[in-house]
Amino acid sequence: MPKISSRGEHMPASPIRKLVPYAEKAKKRGVKVYHLNIGQPDIKTPEVALEAIRNFDGKVIEYSLSEGIASYRHELAAYYKKHQIDITENQLIITTGGSEAINFILGSCMDPGDEIIIPEPYYANYKGFCTAYAVNVVPVTSSIEDGFALPPIQDFEKHITERTKAIMICNPGNPTGYLYSEEELMLLRDLVMKHNLYLIADEVYREFCYDGATHHSILNVPGLDQHAIVVDSVSKRYSMCGVRIGCLITRNEDVLKTAMKFAQARLSPPTFGQIAAQAALNTPDEYFHEVIAEYVNRRNVLVEGLNSIEGVKCPTPKGAFYCVAELPVDDADHFAAWLLKDFDLNGETVMLAPASGFYSTAGLGKTQVRVAYVLNIPSLKKSVEILRAALIAYKNRS
Repeated sequence: MPKISSRGEHMPASPIRKLVPYAEKAKKRGVKVYHLNIGQPDIKTPEVALEAIRNFDGKVIEYSLSEGIASYRHELAAYYKKHQIDITENQLIITTGGSEAINFILGSCMDPGDEIIIPEPYYANYKGFCTAYAVNVVPVTSSIEDGFALPPIQDFEKHITERTKAIMICNPGNPTGYLYSEEELMLLRDLVMKHNLYLIADEVYREFCYDGATHHSILNVPGLDQHAIVVDSVSKRYSMCGVRIGCLITRNEDVLKTAMKFAQARLSPPTFGQIAAQAALNTPDEYFHEVIAEYVNRRNVLVEGLNSIEGVKCPTPKGAFYCVAELPVDDADHFAAWLLKDFDLNGETVMLAPASGFYSTAGLGKTQVRVAYVLNIPSLKKSVEILRAALIAYKNRS
């Protein structure tokens, strides 16, 4: 039998999706599963986006330009200017979700064996993307004790070698919900400029900042024009994950020219996705006011509920719609699988994402889970009570 690649063998399984078979079996047994494992909001997609798809009257569904539909890029640049991010339509490339933007960045900026420093826990697929490009992730560990704030800058600098090409952050963070301050971004700026590195920021949750906190884009940090590369996406902003539209933004012309080669090689991003994304730019501001208020309420219900359970620790996130909780268990992977295989409360259970898959350092996250507060408040309250009962039953199991 032909042998698969070593790169394929080392490709990590998604901690977000690897328990899906257990969840599907639970559903077949008649158990209701509350999905807290995945960032799929139940928020309604803006009507303007849905109408744009319904009203498509073209006779042919054509390729777009490799860099994206010109009118969409023009309007998207205007959207960023509205949010005080001064870029032009020629400084962005439309991609098939934020995931493809990351792949384009890795292909454009990294060679096999190069290193990228990422604070952990981090979005698990970063490791998968890096594995695909034979790029080594070098983790710098943040702590639940301070809400997963940026680790000391010295911890980053001591890991820099001749193979280091970039530092990558997610802001606000997935899986932690941490929102980096302007002062923290300035520390990163000084470091990447000192060592001539790229600073890559996944800013797909930019709209979702809470408690009066402000998001600061690396595109607005002085001195970073040739260092800053931003990943963005419409998936979470407009609750339309399935349209698969994101973008890569940078003022570095060499990066843009190189990324365009990758964009041309994959031909074009999805046409209907771009139609929906362009229409979504006309979403009324009230939509976001309502959505943010809803997420704040959901966060408060979930985090307060989790912290009311004996032995559970969960810091309050300032952005996105995730939190990382520490549970009173020895192995969160085993516990998450047990919830689906062997436990239900009145015919219901919950699905969690074990946090070990969001760390690179062996052994870390073993007692932690990522929880997404993307369900309505009654479902979140029910999920907390299921988890409370499950932890007691898990502790007392024979």
